[in-house]
Amino acid sequence: LRHHGMFVDPDFPAEESSLFCDYTTPLPKLLGDVTWLRPQEICKQPQLFPDDPVEAHPKQGILGDCWLLCACSMLLKNQHLLNKVFPPEQPLWGDRVYHGEFRVQFWQNGRWIEVRVDDQLPCVNDTLCFSRCQSPRAFWVALLEKAYAKLHGSYERLWAGQVCEAVVDLSGTIAVRWSLKGAESPQQPKDSQTQHTPNGMRLSELSLELKERCAISCCVHSAPTGIPELGQYHAMSVMEWTNVTTTTGEQVELIRIRNPWGRRSWNGVWRESGSGWASLEPSCSQALLGRTAEGEFWMDETEFQQEFDEVTVGCPLSETGHLQSIYTGSYLTHSHQIGGRWVKGHSAGGCRNNNTFSINPKFWLKVCERGEVLLSLLQYGHPEPPAEGRTQQHSHLQAIALHVWKVEKKHFNLMRTLNKPPLVSHTHAYNREVVVPTHLNPGFYLLVPSTFLQGAEGRFLLRVHSSCSTSLSVMKSPPPLQHCSEGEWETLSSHGCWSVGSTAGGSRNFTTHGLNPRIPFTVTYDPGGNNVKVTLCQNRPENSLHAIGFHIYKVPDGDSLLSPGAMSPVVSCVPHAHSQEVSVFCHLQPGKYIIIPSTYQPELSAHFTLTFTSLYRLYTPLSKISTSAVKKKKTISVNH
Repeated sequence: LRHHGMFVDPDFPAEESSLFCDYTTPLPKLLGDVTWLRPQEICKQPQLFPDDPVEAHPKQGILGDCWLLCACSMLLKNQHLLNKVFPPEQPLWGDRVYHGEFRVQFWQNGRWIEVRVDDQLPCVNDTLCFSRCQSPRAFWVALLEKAYAKLHGSYERLWAGQVCEAVVDLSGTIAVRWSLKGAESPQQPKDSQTQHTPNGMRLSELSLELKERCAISCCVHSAPTGIPELGQYHAMSVMEWTNVTTTTGEQVELIRIRNPWGRRSWNGVWRESGSGWASLEPSCSQALLGRTAEGEFWMDETEFQQEFDEVTVGCPLSETGHLQSIYTGSYLTHSHQIGGRWVKGHSAGGCRNNNTFSINPKFWLKVCERGEVLLSLLQYGHPEPPAEGRTQQHSHLQAIALHVWKVEKKHFNLMRTLNKPPLVSHTHAYNREVVVPTHLNPGFYLLVPSTFLQGAEGRFLLRVHSSCSTSLSVMKSPPPLQHCSEGEWETLSSHGCWSVGSTAGGSRNFTTHGLNPRIPFTVTYDPGGNNVKVTLCQNRPENSLHAIGFHIYKVPDGDSLLSPGAMSPVVSCVPHAHSQEVSVFCHLQPGKYIIIPSTYQPELSAHFTLTFTSLYRLYTPLSKISTSAVKKKKTISVNH
């Protein structure tokens, strides 16, 4: 849209709807005070980036998005990333073709997407009220913040967040965070069967070269003694690390910190007039103090460990897009990514505490030679605001985990493998992304991503970065691993129909349930664990699907004509959802069984297909005896 020749964004208008989402933060105090101005209405000769790079650093306004601004500081250390986020050669103020539109790119769920915004920015008293640059004439931070707010739905959605998420969104790298206090992260559900492999390193173990190249931020969870005015939950950027020698010969590592508030606010021994500087040569002290810009201060490593609770480290990216490992410093020149989803009743098996764990999505990782491998599982975020009673931090996230088993591709038993401890894993955590660093020998590996809760739905991205040649692919169900020592996987299908007035008996809520078709089978082999998968698919157009489900009954010895009303099913798959198919992966002991598929409402006609998947000789259809018996009762129409 154009207004007086200037671009006006209809999808993120200069209105209250772009500022607020649920009015649960202090931001609504601005109601009625905000005006939207373009940069040329705020100052003379606005710039996207200032001439002095120091003046380009972000300064936080009244919006609680310090986590985003720490990631913005990372961009200033990486020109190729900054050019990716802010594509160069965009028309600027003063250009003849300038019309008030900017393009900003963010990495989302495995790809770069473009967000277009106009340059109308929220102001109070003709001054930017949210984030800005140190230079009042530079506007790249304010425009990036607006584009990120549009991506999330409103400015208020940026009030609280994780630095690691913003680092990933602005670079596509992998970011990890760990506690400086040695405690596990809070709100971490416990999977009693999971063998957790931690990241296994401390910040002090990073080489000085990596510290300079990494995007590093530090967070406080409560007011530190050296910065009492901070209060709770604030993030800052680590700008520089340097080793100095005191006049007594002691080696001290100093760290330059940037507070996005734009104030130094530090009362430690290395504050501007602190006692620490007296231990250095005057020329060294003057040089280090001369490197601090507005909002920056120095502290030593001991103070750093004491004052901060958590650090976030983003892996460096080369200009060719190769990740550099923060664990070894090696470039991981091979990478793959593949998407997947957890679907309730189909592939959302939950954690290893559940007997449905094996239905979770499964992936093959083939490693061709020993090397360093960095695995990450990233769940797609949800745009909805937090539900009532849920915390802002975890409102849109499931607790997710990633487990890895070493397997022999030619001799593989899924259930036996999953019942063993994984080779490496990351326990379930309420993070958008969990990371598993490891070294792997050549061979095949089974990767299983899961949510903690059974039935929890969501989409995810599995990423693999490695120093060695690898391949990543989906393992289809049943596994494509035949001729295992315990038997062979086999699939059989039966076709039938529900006929009005004959075999359309409806669910167990109706007395006519027993009229539904019956498909008998026999289990002859029990390897332990889940050993059979049954899928019911209705053959109808998607716009006219019935609610469907099925029950599996154990047939008593000597009774081939089961009366469903007299017994309870041993397994049920009764979501009775209007889905094309429903399925269950379960454990059945040896014996005779009958499956009764049904629609929820009686007297609905449809053709269906029942598919059985299990180990060879796990089941045998009772083709002659059972089928002839049920035909006498006119309760089934099945073609084997």
